[in-house]
Amino acid sequence: MTTTGEARPPRRLGRSALAVLAGLAANVVLAMLADQLMYALGAFPRPPAISYATVPYIIATAYRAVFGVAGSWLAARLAPSHPMRHALVLGGIGLVLCTAGLVAAFKMDLGPVWYPFALLVMTPACAWLGGVLGAKR
Repeated sequence: MTTTGEARPPRRLGRSALAVLAGLAANVVLAMLADQLMYALGAFPRPPAISYATVPYIIATAYRAVFGVAGSWLAARLAPSHPMRHALVLGGIGLVLCTAGLVAAFKMDLGPVWYPFALLVMTPACAWLGGVLGAKR
């Protein structure tokens, strides 16, 4: 009870964490499935081959943007409250992961550096858009 006598809603930390984890899992699983499809179609070279061809990276950037929006949408939809906050938390996790990818791209020969940089730049916008779409109930 608050000092005004109003009951406060219970904290739903577990449901919040599950909402964000579900959004992250959806994003990762969709990207992995799309990558495998691109390998099967011959659009991407099979690992461990490293390609600097631009088109496969543009394709991957495009579908990762869509999956980033979808994952943030899911996190927002599953959120017990404050859907935009959940989408943006997922975006923050994405920023950490993209930063690690960018650092790895500089340290190792993993392909063009513009690709992880593009993912890093688009992550906040994808999280925001997914949050906006997911908040519309």
